[in-house]
Formats: sequence, C-alpha cells, structure tokens
Amino acid sequence: MSAVTNPVRIWLRLEAVAVFVAGLLVWIALNGGWPRFALGFLLPDLALLAYLIGPRAGAGVYNVTHSYVIPAVLAIIGATFDQTPLLLVGALWTSHIGFDRMLGLGLKYPTGFSDTHLGQVNGLKRRVDARAQ
Repeated sequence: MSAVTNPVRIWLRLEAVAVFVAGLLVWIALNGGWPRFALGFLLPDLALLAYLIGPRAGAGVYNVTHSYVIPAVLAIIGATFDQTPLLLVGALWTSHIGFDRMLGLGLKYPTGFSDTHLGQVNGLKRRVDARAQ
C-alpha cells in the first residue's frame, strides 16, 4: 500500500478544508436549508454497507461515492441548466467528501477500510482487528 506522506498529506487535507467550505458556501448561497443538509450530509456513507460483502467491494463502492467526479458533474449540470436541486446535491456531496478527507479518511485500498491514499486511518485498524479476534 502506498500513501502520501507529509508535507503532501498536509496540503491535501488543507485542500479538503477548502472543498468542504466551498460546498458549504454554495449550499448557504442557494438556501439549501439546514434540516436537508443534516439529512443528506451522511448519505454517501451508506456506501460503507458494501464492506459487508468484503473489502474489495467495500473499497470499490466507497471510492465511487467518495470521489469528486459524480458530484462535480451534477453541480456542473445543475449550474449549466439552472437546476438548483442538482447543484445543491453536488455541493452537499462535495462538502461531505471534503469533510471526510479533512479528517484523513481517504480513498480506500481493497486491503481494508483503514488503508487509504492518505495513509493508515489512525487507531481504526487496531479497533477493527481487535473486534475480529
């Protein structure tokens, strides 16, 4: 498993803060509403259920739902065709991904949930391994 190291990791996490804030600002500017924000913010994490199938499936589904590609396309379509709901979904989804990356939760390797492109998720592997025993 290969992961970025400091100082690149620090830059990627700062970039994630900027992405989180940008998505949040778009949500606020479009009056998305805080109840909807709270309800939708964690929806991408339903992808974690794929880990019940196994680490390869879990990593694949998690990475698809935690990549900027789909929310960016939705936001671009929403902005281009004046479709505020699509723009809001893109902003919320992007904000979620930025928040996760800000916390150090990167794209997953198929070797296990705690193995990410940002490095090992601190303490998570120990807790998961302890439960497996």
